Amino acid sequence: QVQLVESGGGLVQAGDSLRLSCAASGSIFSINVMGWYRQAPGKQRELVARISSGGSTNYADSVKGRFTISRDNAKNTVYLQMNSLKPEDTAVYYCNADAWDSSHRYLELWGQGTLVTVST
Repeated sequence: QVQLVESGGGLVQAGDSLRLSCAASGSIFSINVMGWYRQAPGKQRELVARISSGGSTNYADSVKGRFTISRDNAKNTVYLQMNSLKPEDTAVYYCNADAWDSSHRYLELWGQGTLVTVST
């Protein structure tokens, strides 16, 4: 079974930094795009950042210049470095990946979510 496991959420103060990690495990053949989404209370889930297997990235306007997405293809892991956090960044952050398993079946994977709370 292929799955994504996230870590790194928590409670921080405005202006602080936090790093999220997400590792894919199981019978993986390959992973294309990996990304981070977030969902704040009462709001729809939105894209935060994503990165291709070749390293191309794109970001939501609200996090450009503050957040950096990166990945380690050898470890099937994606990271989200979050700097200068703001209270409006408070949300549950979800990892996402487009993957193919060892049977070459396409899978869209989601992590269980990790809560990031930014206090004033």
